[in-house]
Amino acid sequence: MQGKVEICGVNTAKLKTLPPDEMEELLKKASTGDEKARQALIEGNLRLVLSVIQRFDKRGESPDDLFQVGCIGLIKAISNFDPTKQVKFSTYGVPMIAGEVRRYLRDNSAIRVSRSIRDVAYKVLQCKEAMLLRLGREPTMEEISKELDLPIEDISEALDAVCAPVSLYEPVYADGGDPLTVMDQVRDNKNTEGHWMEHITLQNAFNALGKREKEILSLRFYDGKTQMEVADMVGISQAQVSRLEKGAISAMRKSVTVS
Repeated sequence: MQGKVEICGVNTAKLKTLPPDEMEELLKKASTGDEKARQALIEGNLRLVLSVIQRFDKRGESPDDLFQVGCIGLIKAISNFDPTKQVKFSTYGVPMIAGEVRRYLRDNSAIRVSRSIRDVAYKVLQCKEAMLLRLGREPTMEEISKELDLPIEDISEALDAVCAPVSLYEPVYADGGDPLTVMDQVRDNKNTEGHWMEHITLQNAFNALGKREKEILSLRFYDGKTQMEVADMVGISQAQVSRLEKGAISAMRKSVTVS
């Protein structure tokens, strides 16, 4: 989505925003059924939709599709918003738009969830949206549990089941070099030194590494440190830790293959 200027025929570089006073006035008019005010609100908040769907641009979905779904969420937010409440429209609108996009992603996910669990999840999401408007903030799990008379465990299980999966190799940061992935941020408490250094070939390959590479691999796979923690301890950037780690593993792999 990055660099894409036109979405659904809309030039996103020219999207306008509404001043707070105009926004407030239009919301009041729209709440009384003024269609012109409603249309002006939709057009004036497309940038809000764009900012929300950019959170989902790594899911492999078409930006045009996400934008259309986000607009549906925006329209629902405008229709349900109560201007008499002391809540900013963006505070209410962003979760509504994001919720609509998440529903779309869940319904089109390759991972199938049972109907009963999905129904609980939808009920929870609807409750969250209603409570957000009523309270002016995100409700807690305990408040949702009390509102729906459901155990917190059931609510948590349902929400976890319908969350879109994230690849361990999805990039989360790049500084112009090798990107850092989700895998790089995960602690590895299973593949410790006792597991991957038992074989003498691996021991020899490890010993052939430089001092810094040995230190980084030991901290990462023996002590279970994250790359950020290793970077702080060694005194280099996380990107450098990632590159040195990958280089060291590659060198060991070549050594083992040759052996």
